[in-house]
Order: sequence, then structure tokens, then C-alpha cells
Amino acid sequence: MREAAFVKQNKEKWIAFEKAMQQGSTTHPDELADGYIHLTNDLAYAQTYYAESKTLLYLNSLASQAHQKIYKNKKESRNRIVDFWGYEFPIFFKQYHKTLFIAFAIFGVATLIGSLSALNDASFVRLILGDAYVNLTLNNIAEGNPTAIYKSGSEIGTFLGITINNIRVAFLAFAFGVITSVGTAYILFSNGVMLGAFITFFYTKGVFFEANRQIWLHGTIEISVIIVAGCAGLIMGNSILFPKTYSRRISFMRGAKDGLKVVVSTIPFFIIAGFIEGFITRYSDMPNWLAFIIIGGSLSLIIFYYIVYPQILNRLDGKKILRAQNQ
Repeated sequence: MREAAFVKQNKEKWIAFEKAMQQGSTTHPDELADGYIHLTNDLAYAQTYYAESKTLLYLNSLASQAHQKIYKNKKESRNRIVDFWGYEFPIFFKQYHKTLFIAFAIFGVATLIGSLSALNDASFVRLILGDAYVNLTLNNIAEGNPTAIYKSGSEIGTFLGITINNIRVAFLAFAFGVITSVGTAYILFSNGVMLGAFITFFYTKGVFFEANRQIWLHGTIEISVIIVAGCAGLIMGNSILFPKTYSRRISFMRGAKDGLKVVVSTIPFFIIAGFIEGFITRYSDMPNWLAFIIIGGSLSLIIFYYIVYPQILNRLDGKKILRAQNQ
């Protein structure tokens, strides 16, 4: 369809929707939701067939205004926090699955590099992890308890310290996106190299199974969510590099807002990881089956929440979801 015909076919609908928004509180949120669904469909069509056109710019602007109006008029639920993590965020995050895969790929390649470097250069581990940590761990291995470091300190103190540090790393990965995606990629890469060297260090000392069984009790969630936080930074960084039809300033504002949503979503998971490290990881004599259940359950939780659940929700009728949120 030619652009002129597309505009002629939908012009009256767009004008009516724009007038409905201007009426403010006299327009019911459900009406805005219905119009918004049609508008986003038209916007997607225009992005495909009329890139860089004035029609696309107009629809982008109108859709942005509509989004703000819907959420302004939406009745706040008493369970606003539950709604965010239970519905709003997973539905929103589906669009960034490709970015999540890129973050995972960067981290995975870096982990492989760190592992190969540690295998081929014994001094590499000390360079990455530091002499103090390596010497302490060597003493623990000699005493037959390679993960004894996780037993040091009080349970509550470890829980709070680890949780705060992990959240700091997550926000750092996000914040580095302000210098484009390269900044966040650096954080992901450096942490991946560190993980690869760390795991391989235990392998070279012949305690790979014993050490990793304990490390991944908390590390499964911890590492996974650092990758998600890296995804948040890439979202913001990409908004600077690839503004699409928006001005670079508007694109950055949208990217920063979306990235912040993603990094905020990680906080409960870092709390869970901190709890496991503070209260569970220290028990190195637990049965293997119990350790594997915790590790498997942690991995399943991350995969379900960030990958499977968003796909399930996005298969549902968008109109029903919006109406449920407005009730």
C-alpha cells in the first residue's frame, strides 16, 4: 500500500484518537487502551514500509503521548509492586530478548577467554583475582575445604554485604551504558574473564566438582542477573548509537528509562542470591542432590521469568491485559 493511501485510510481514526487524548479525564482508560492497540499496529506497519517518513514520525509522537496518557489515567493498584514484577515488566521485556542474548554472548565469550588464559598461563589467575585471594584459596584447598571462604563472617553480614555489592555491580553495568554499549560490554567482558579464570583455577587444582557445587548455589542467580543488568546497559547504550526515527536525545531518554526498568527487576533476584550465599553456600557438607536441586531451581527460575514468562504473557490478548491493569 502506498503511503498516501495508508494515511487516507487511517487519518480519521488517528485524529479521533488524538482528540480523545486531549479530552483528558473525560476519556475512559479502556477507550484509550483500545485506540492505543490500533495505533501501535499502524506504527509497526509504518516502521516496516515507510521508514524515515513524516507519517512514521507523527505516529511515533502520538504513540508516545498515548502511552503517557494511559499510565497517567490508570488507577494505581494497591499491589503496584506485584503488578510491576508480575505483569508489567515481563510483558515489556519480551522486546529485549535479542539484546539479552547479545549480553549473554559477550559474557560467554569472555568466560571462555578467561578459562583458556588461566589454563595456559598460571600467573593469569593471580593477575585477575589478586595474590591475597589466590593464596587464601590455596591454603583452603590444602586443608581440604576449597570453599571455606564462604564460611567466614556472620550469616546476616555476608547476606547484606554480598547483596549490596551485587546490586552495585548491576547498576555499574547499567550506568556504563551512558558511554554507549561499549561501556557495558566492557563490564560484561571483564566479569566474564574473571569468572572463567575463577572456575578454571579450581579445575587446575583438582577440586573442580567440590568447588563448583558450592559456588553455583548462589552463582547461578548472581551471574545470570549480572547478564540481565548488562542487557539493561546495552539497551541504554544502543539508544545512543541507534536512535532510529527519534532524535538522539529522545532516544537516549527512552533507552535510559527502559534500561532502568530492567536493572530494577534484578533487585529481588540479587536478594535471593545474597540469601543463598549468606545462609546456604557455607554448608559444604550438604548432599549433592540437595545442591543440584537448588542450582537447577535457580536456573529454572531465571529462565522462566526472563525468557519463558514474557513469551507466555505476550501471547495473551493485549487488550485483556491492559483492561485488567485498569480495573
